[in-house]
Order: sequence, then structure tokens, then C-alpha cells
Amino acid sequence: MGNLGIWQLLIILAIVVLLFGRGKIPELMGDVAKGIKSFKKGISDEDEKPAEKDKTVDHRADETKQG
Repeated sequence: MGNLGIWQLLIILAIVVLLFGRGKIPELMGDVAKGIKSFKKGISDEDEKPAEKDKTVDHRADETKQG
């Protein structure tokens, strides 16, 4: 189990072509690529956000409010 031969891959390819059609496959792959790019962007954005949360502003007690 785990070894796919050439015949198994051809059968899978034929089923995919029958289900989605030749014109739909490039569109489907483009959507998958967009999803992967979005996922990677989301992961990198999450890595940057904790660094921003660590920033604090110090206030002195003797400061007076203006207004």
C-alpha cells in the first residue's frame, strides 16, 4: 500500500478528467494555488502579530490630561 503504479495514476487522471472536464481543471488548479497563497499569507501574518502585541506604551503617573 502506498505505491502507485503508472496504471493507477492513469486511472485517477482519467476519472478526474471525466468529472471536471479538460477546461475546468486549469481553473480548479488556479483556485488551489490561490488558496495555498492565502494560507501562507495568513500564517506569515499570524507570525508578525504577536510582535506587535508586545509593544507597550509607558505612561508616567505625573502626566496630566489635557482637554
